[in-house]
Amino acid sequence: MVVVMQGRDDKASGFLRHSLLRGIETLSDIELLAIVTGLDSQRAQDVAARLVFRFDNLSDIFESDIDELVAIKGVGKMTALRIKSALELGRRSVIEERERTTRRISSPEDLARLMFPEFKGLDREYFKAVLLNTKNTILRIVTVAIGSLNAALVHPRETFKLAVTSSAAGIILVHNHPTGDPEPSREDEELTFRFSRAGRLLGIELMDHIILGDGRFVSMRERGLIKG
Repeated sequence: MVVVMQGRDDKASGFLRHSLLRGIETLSDIELLAIVTGLDSQRAQDVAARLVFRFDNLSDIFESDIDELVAIKGVGKMTALRIKSALELGRRSVIEERERTTRRISSPEDLARLMFPEFKGLDREYFKAVLLNTKNTILRIVTVAIGSLNAALVHPRETFKLAVTSSAAGIILVHNHPTGDPEPSREDEELTFRFSRAGRLLGIELMDHIILGDGRFVSMRERGLIKG
């Protein structure tokens, strides 16, 4: 009995390893559903195939109720709950991203309030770039670097490349100080000067560089470190 269970675990682990190596974004709906079910590999794929055959698309699976899912051979209540939960997380993620990336920024306070939840509890420095259009509406928020901010990790070239490909008119840099103190270091100031200079050369304005601390923030523009 122990040997059989170990074999199933090995197959399931192999399926997951193979999926991760390929990249999660390359997986089909059936493969993704198979992973979500939490079943062993072959059984999971059989169940996932039945789900896709029974329902026309993922939206129909999402809109179905638990009893409809349980009616599919191999789908128990816990498996049905896993599937519904995964699809609900996806729905919430889409809504959050839509709300976040259609918001207009009119002040440093606006952006700080928006970003505080994303940085809460982080024990390392995260450096993000907020890409804006001509109306100061957020186009994208991208993570540029994680860890100690230095010239090797954070370079204007890579950040402005993202801005160009997104047709951004301006960017706002945001990073956190895990110590909770948002006062800028000399390195923070130098980083701001480098990005501001690069932005002027490329015609994409560095609108601000905001440093987040424990419920407090510092705007480099308000400190007079960004001109214009």
